[in-house]
Amino acid sequence: MNLYSDTQTRPTAAMKDAMMAAEVGDEQHGDDPTVHALNDRMAQLLGKQAAMFLPSGTMCNVIAILTHCRPGDEVLAHETAHILSSEGGNHAALAGVQINPLRGPRGMFDEATLRAAIRDKHRYAVPQRLLEVEQTANIGGGAVWPQAQLDALVGVAREQGWATHMDGARLMNAVVASGIPAAEMAAGFDSLWLDFTKGLGAPLGAVLAGSEEFIGQAWRWKQRLGGSMRQAGICAAACLHALDHHVDRLAEDHANAKALARGLRQIEGIAVEEPDTNLVFFDIAGTGRSTAAVVDALRLEGIQLSMLGGRLRACLHLDVSAAMVEETLQILRATLAK
Repeated sequence: MNLYSDTQTRPTAAMKDAMMAAEVGDEQHGDDPTVHALNDRMAQLLGKQAAMFLPSGTMCNVIAILTHCRPGDEVLAHETAHILSSEGGNHAALAGVQINPLRGPRGMFDEATLRAAIRDKHRYAVPQRLLEVEQTANIGGGAVWPQAQLDALVGVAREQGWATHMDGARLMNAVVASGIPAAEMAAGFDSLWLDFTKGLGAPLGAVLAGSEEFIGQAWRWKQRLGGSMRQAGICAAACLHALDHHVDRLAEDHANAKALARGLRQIEGIAVEEPDTNLVFFDIAGTGRSTAAVVDALRLEGIQLSMLGGRLRACLHLDVSAAMVEETLQILRATLAK
């Protein structure tokens, strides 16, 4: 069972059929009808004027920050945000910006924390330009930001004249878990993106959305970074298939995550964080066993987990069934008992 990440999903047979049947053209020249269909659909889904297809979510974050900011600007984000922990320092290397890491439980910060980070505006201070949030908060345990909390943060950003950006890698997990439509959740953000390679199960692709002006400016960075593609409709077709068939079923992943968490709590010495969505974080320090040793032992039994910040993470996705969850718990019990 590959619980390492929802990026480990494989395209289904039906998704492959959709890819092979896709009508294609030169995406860089604006001639791919399937890419156009995906962009139009995503702009409508997210409540934005325009959208742009890109190979990866990391490229979405990089292009958004390059478009919103100038060298020397500051981005305000949680200290565990993907742009800080998992993108190779590219925002400093490519955009020349600094990221102000804000603290808060479960990968989220509140209005008071954000206000405390506001700098006086004078020539000695770094210009604060962008507020960034991650929905869901990965290292925060797949936590879903409450809408009222997001709205309060956006209100501060508007007062200060900052732009706003949402890293929506697992946005649809948040939508399914909360019942709040994507466009409503994204309404206060100038830019955001959705990743199709995680719970939605596509082999590659993400879509960045915003105003027509923003996407027009972002296209130049897409070209500069090599994100422009040719017959990309094959990949866009997988994303369209995912929107049709893999969104509602995210609820199954959330249910399997809760079932896994319940089972883990019944194992002595394991501390489990209650999952909001499809990520289950747990700590086995109380068992007296080495985390790394247990991960290695489970791998030999065919179970892959990831380690983040000293915790173990199990990620539920469309290739993991309820029966596999029970099998995982049985193998983990047996491994700890040895």
